Parts: sequence; C-alpha cells; structure tokens
Amino acid sequence: MGQRKYFGTDGIRGKVGESNINPEFVTKLGWAAGKVLAGRGTNKVLIGKDTRISGYMLESSLESGLSAAGIDIGLLGPMPTPAIAYLTKTFRSEAGIVISASHNPYYDNGIKFFSSNGFKLDDDIEHAIEAMLEEPMTCVASDKLGKATRINDAAGRYIEFCKGTFPSELSLTGLKIVVDCAHGATYHIAPNVLRELGATVIEIGTAPNGLNINENVGATSLGAIVEAVKAHHADLGFALDGDGDRIMMVDHLGNVIDGDQIVFMIARDALKNGRMQGGVVGTLMSNLGLEVALSRLGVPFARSKVGDRYVMELLQEKGWTIGGESSGHILNLTASSTGDGIVAGLQVIAAMLRSDMDLHDLSSGFEMYPQRLINVRYTNLDEDYLAHDAVQKGKADAEAALGKRGRVLLRKSGTEPLIRVMVESDDEAQTEKWAEHIAEIVRKVAN
Repeated sequence: MGQRKYFGTDGIRGKVGESNINPEFVTKLGWAAGKVLAGRGTNKVLIGKDTRISGYMLESSLESGLSAAGIDIGLLGPMPTPAIAYLTKTFRSEAGIVISASHNPYYDNGIKFFSSNGFKLDDDIEHAIEAMLEEPMTCVASDKLGKATRINDAAGRYIEFCKGTFPSELSLTGLKIVVDCAHGATYHIAPNVLRELGATVIEIGTAPNGLNINENVGATSLGAIVEAVKAHHADLGFALDGDGDRIMMVDHLGNVIDGDQIVFMIARDALKNGRMQGGVVGTLMSNLGLEVALSRLGVPFARSKVGDRYVMELLQEKGWTIGGESSGHILNLTASSTGDGIVAGLQVIAAMLRSDMDLHDLSSGFEMYPQRLINVRYTNLDEDYLAHDAVQKGKADAEAALGKRGRVLLRKSGTEPLIRVMVESDDEAQTEKWAEHIAEIVRKVAN
C-alpha cells in the first residue's frame, strides 16, 4: 500500500498548533474521513475526547469537516478510548473518532478512528483517507449537511458495560481500592464502576483542568498511587493513563504490577477456568519471564511488533483472545474489542477473588528477568545504523554470551530519532554489561 503520510500506529498525533494537530488540518481530516466513510455507506460517526483543553477546538473542527461531507455526528464529550469503541457498536454507528494523545502531556493531541465493530480502522481505509486529504475540500448541498447531537447518557452506558464484564457472582465489597485516573478521560467513570460493584474507593487524578492530564499521575507516573496505597492501607491500586486504554497496578505493599504480569494473571485465570482460547500474544518488548512462565503452563506465546495495533493483528490472525504490552495495554477480546484499562483491572480482581489471594501473591506466578533499555539518539534520519557491521557484531557477541538465557533487541523508535537497545537475561550483571556495551557501539556509529 505504500508508506502512510499522516497515520502512525495509533492514528495521527502531534503537538497542538504544529504538525497536523491544528484546526485547518483537522477540519480537512474530518471532511476526508467523512467522504471515504460515506462512500462505504456511513451515515453517522461518534466523537469522543479526553480532558485536554485542545479537545474542544479539535472536536469542533472534526464536526465541521464531517458535516461538510454529509455525515451526522454524535458528540460523547470526555470519554475513555475503549468507551468510544464500545459505544460505536452499541449506537450502531459506522465509525467512532477519538481525540486523544493517550499518555502524552496536555500540549500534544491526536485523532484515531474505530470501525463499526469497535476495532481500529483497516489500513486500506486509512490509506483512502490519506488520498482524499490531497483532494480539494468541497461541501455537500445545504439540505445534505450532517447534523450534530450531544449524547448525554454515554458515561452511564459505559459504566454499565464495564460492570457487566465482572462476574455477577462476585463483589468488591470489603476491598479498599485506590484508583488513579491521570486527570484524564476515566475521571468520572472508573471510580463509579468500582463503587457500584461494592468497593471503598480512594480517588486521585480525578480533577482535570485541561492542562494537568498525565502530570505526575497515572499509568506512566506511579509515585502518587504507590504512596496513596500505602498511606490508606489499601488492598490494591490501579492507575490508568489519560485515555483509559492502559493500566498499571499496585499491590498492598506498594509493589508495581506491570502489563506483563497483568497479562499472565488474566491468562492463568482463563486457563484455570477453561476459558483460554489458544495462546497469548506479547510484543518484542515483553519480558522473557512471561514467555517462560506461560510455557510452564503449556500456553503458547507469540510476539508481535511493539504497539497494541500489532498485538491485535496477531491475535486476530491466530484466533486467540488474550494479549498485551508491558506498558499496560491489555487485550482480552472475550470482554472488549480494544485495550481497556478498567476492564483489565476488573479481570485481575476477579482472578484474585476466585483464587482467594491478594494481588501480591497472585502476581508472583513468574519471575521477571532483569531487563535494561537504553535509548541512543541519532541525527541522520536516512542512515540505517542498525545494519552497521560494528553494531551487528556487538549484537552477535551479546547473543552468543547470553545463549538461551537471554535475548537482545535493537530497534528504531517509531516516534523519535532514537535507537532502542534492549537486553534481558536471567543474570542482572550480564544484562547491564551487554546493554551498555551495545549502546556504546551504537553511540560511536550514530554520532
């Protein structure tokens, strides 16, 4: 299909006012998407957003472009990304649009699309939208313009959906849970889900002001929730990112439970209860300990490229249902069509209750291998530093030394001019040694 000009692995993202995240481009994007979707029979699109101040501006721009293309719009207001995927299906809309930059700071924003089945748009539709962006913008006749309506009960509908993924025979009564919503799109959702299921809830990160999303809170900044769990003597905590598709958890001792551990707990529970379909998909960054632990359970494991989009693609290809990333994107297609932090957290709590174990003990089912990630910045965007003889020799030397007890991964970042050097093994000293060795070679070659 060729290289995409605007769409990355998770929609279109950038700094507000620069790149493509400005009113002019987003209006044209709304129109282009509307034209392509209308040509495929679409009549209505839902738009949701996180809590960034720029969301108001971009929502209006998208609305204008879609209306000019003759598409009706349902406005959801601040809603988590997985909620928009769910509501797109339940409202029988042909597409859903999310205005969010996920875990990024407030000054970034982005646009991503969901199809009518709640999955991210197929590549061919994204390519068609990019092609339409090169065409001059037009407007349908006045009597064909799209109409916009605000959907006022969206939050309540999604709260009920989340509760419905939790086993009806179980209750959160007696559990004290800290929930960190990153001042993001779950601020009015996650605490209510947990309370309505019976938990005592301590909230942090639930006072968005448009500028504080992900600021020292949430799944990418865990200090606040660790302290809150210990201070309140809570049973556990979970931290969501700005758009609610990631989760990281904290046990009652203040230990962080990452995405690899969450995937393992969900998969082991599914296996124990006869709900496992095939195996588990991780990524190239998933800890080797996860692969080893699943192997001991007899569960197949496959690695995709980094990005929940690629995890989803491999799950669908294999017909499996459980996958995720160490960063906290967790997929369980029996419960949700996209990564959903709230739903993943509820699945872990259900496994706790069914096993009569606390989160600390439940998460101790496998040993995390020491892993070291070093980012090396480069300047020449056209140079393939990873193919350099010295880099390849350094990688080969490390792999020979580590053998089957470890692995080496070198890759370019998809968003920054960085080469990521990752080494992991069962020996922390060797992991550190070889990561530093390869990174130093990359630095010399790249600078």
